[in-house]
Amino acid sequence: MASMDQETARGSTRTWFKAIMEKFLSKIMDAASEGKKLGVEDPRRIIHSLKVGLAITLVSVFYYFDPLYQGFGVSAMWAVITVVVVFEFSVGATLGRGINRGIATLLAGSLGVGAHRLANFPGEKLEPVILGLSVFLVAAAVTYIRFYPKLKARYDYGLLIFLLTFCLISVSGYRDDEVLKMAHKRLSTILIGGSAAVVVCSFICPVWAGEDLHILVAGNIENLGIFLQGFGHEYFQTSYDKLLDDDKASSDEYKSVLNSKSTEEYLANFARWEPRHGRFRYRHPWDQYLKIGVLVRECAYRIDALNGYLNSEMKTPPEIRAKIQESCTKMSSESSLALKQLALSVKAMSSSSIADPHIFNAKTAAKKLKSLLKTDLWEDTNFLEIIPAAAVTSLLIEIVSCTVKIADSVHELASMAKFKNDVLKQKETGKVLRVPSIERSHNISITAE
Repeated sequence: MASMDQETARGSTRTWFKAIMEKFLSKIMDAASEGKKLGVEDPRRIIHSLKVGLAITLVSVFYYFDPLYQGFGVSAMWAVITVVVVFEFSVGATLGRGINRGIATLLAGSLGVGAHRLANFPGEKLEPVILGLSVFLVAAAVTYIRFYPKLKARYDYGLLIFLLTFCLISVSGYRDDEVLKMAHKRLSTILIGGSAAVVVCSFICPVWAGEDLHILVAGNIENLGIFLQGFGHEYFQTSYDKLLDDDKASSDEYKSVLNSKSTEEYLANFARWEPRHGRFRYRHPWDQYLKIGVLVRECAYRIDALNGYLNSEMKTPPEIRAKIQESCTKMSSESSLALKQLALSVKAMSSSSIADPHIFNAKTAAKKLKSLLKTDLWEDTNFLEIIPAAAVTSLLIEIVSCTVKIADSVHELASMAKFKNDVLKQKETGKVLRVPSIERSHNISITAE
């Protein structure tokens, strides 16, 4: 009887251990699958990881070789730390953090040494009081300055490093007489680490924040066009051809535009740090991309409202739909073609007027529909039944207006950035090249606006 109980206990233990191992292996397989998915989604992530490893390995030489270690000592670790905190996904982000860290360290080190020298004059008794007072004043002033929106956007990291460096040198200098030598070593190793990060990031398969912003804005414009191309046929339940079926499957892509503000601002902020590269000139009008992004999101909010009427329970009588069908379908399709051509124009950096005829046709259809609405179209009709149709027509007219504003902003961008005046060769159904999951690649946190 006892042997049977022991055998049962062993069997249950083996079953429990087997279940634990299967669960553990399942977790590992899921993690490996997710890692593979991330690499396939954007191969630049793999390259970035290798670049970070290379940069850290290069600056680690200061610890591995005695001649270099003797020159810097334990301060050589600051070079490694600098690479870890400065190296970002894009060149602009790395340059911004590197320059912020270098300048902040230099200024804070100089101020810290000055504060230490000043505290020595009254004597040893007042030295800690003066150092404590200087730390308090500098910490309070820098912390308050960080609340300035413009400074926080571009120099927040530099201000934080300034405060950290000043406090370290001021406080540690009270117990260390060689404060000037300590500041010099730290500044030297930080410059070495920052330079290594910038060089590796800029010259080995560089990722440009400006280029990602350019592609993101063009892709957002096209996403709106994709939805509008199929909306008229879907709402009025007309036949689809193969092209429209393909676009309808991607109609929900416009929803990614709604939360793109933080991504665009992040990329524009670091694009300003980047030097001239490719087709992007020095002082490229990055702010204009943000202006276009605002207009695109305004249009996306109206499209989101329009999407709610596709499956609305309130149905408009067929005879009313038939009267507004032609104008609504025309506005939707022409706005779609205009937006797609504008997206292609932005992507190709070409100043083109191909979208203008489509905008003219959409405005003509909107004007025709406005005239129709002023007639006795709604006579002898239940007011509740015409609400959906009235809302759809109103939203489409607003979308046409938004399309006009987007077109004007794109033309303004073309003028400011000196886009070439070549005629676009792409077909109207062509797709804009996108960089997938830009937010995840740049580690941007997205919040609903």
